[in-house]
Amino acid sequence: MPYTDIATEDTGPDAPEVFQLPLDVLPDRLDKTLARLMPQHSRSRLQAWIEDGHVEVDGAVGKVRTRVGPGALIRVWPQQAPEDQAFVPEDVAFRVVADAPDWIVVDKPAGLVTHPGAGNWHGTLLNGLLFRYPELARVARAGIVHRLDKDTSGLLVVARTETAQTQLVRQLQARTVRREYCALVHGALAGRGTVDAPIGRDARVPVRMSADRPVAPKPAVTHYESLGVGHCGGTVVSRVLCRLETGRTHQIRVHMARLRHPLLGDTLYGGRHEAGAGRQMLHARALGFDDPASGRPCAFTAEPPDDFRRVLDGILWDGDGDERA
Repeated sequence: MPYTDIATEDTGPDAPEVFQLPLDVLPDRLDKTLARLMPQHSRSRLQAWIEDGHVEVDGAVGKVRTRVGPGALIRVWPQQAPEDQAFVPEDVAFRVVADAPDWIVVDKPAGLVTHPGAGNWHGTLLNGLLFRYPELARVARAGIVHRLDKDTSGLLVVARTETAQTQLVRQLQARTVRREYCALVHGALAGRGTVDAPIGRDARVPVRMSADRPVAPKPAVTHYESLGVGHCGGTVVSRVLCRLETGRTHQIRVHMARLRHPLLGDTLYGGRHEAGAGRQMLHARALGFDDPASGRPCAFTAEPPDDFRRVLDGILWDGDGDERA
């Protein structure tokens, strides 16, 4: 679409882009017109700018369906996409268990998102890492090697250099990183075993993962061991130790649900908020890897946080049980 650029006295970084439509143009909706004038931006992004009041037509704030025609003067104040503003340092609370020249081990609290994404562009662990360790700005994903779900607490490792990140990712791929979780699940789960069931996106519910009807499934292996069975009111609960051989999204949650023992508080996979569980009762309690520089084994543990411990303490465990959770 031909148009005329209009000179403006406002030349600062917040200056609008100004377009004047030719006199022979056919009238059309504002969002469609902008899509032709600014093809480098997606239609959805342009519509968002319009809806947020960043586009004017002849001096008035435009609407998506505003009809614009010959001679219309359009001013657009381009806005950064949320993802473009996400990788900024922010003072976020989390505990550093240990650090070294090549890595940082973090005890992530429940409720903290690991990495910016849709609906969570700020206040994530990544933002907090950039605040405490500014050099991580030079490492992809601020050095994050693996993630924990928002409502899962516990240990994860962060690389401080690109070389260390590559080495740690290779260890994950080789399945030599040792990750151990404590979980509280519904029902009486006895003994020990292995769930070997590939996981992919749920074909019917996009926010879920699935081992029953997965889309593009990837191998997923979880080893589990029951540490005891207890009761809280009418709820039967098992304390379970899970060791990851792979690390797929929601892996333990999906595999425990597949055994018909969903995590306490994990409503996405059939769990219920019982026995005082306000979130999914899953805590990454142990982490081990080989130091990328020296090759020496490194091992760390973290006790469950207060909310997890309160649920544990409120359950009457059968027999003596094993208190390793």
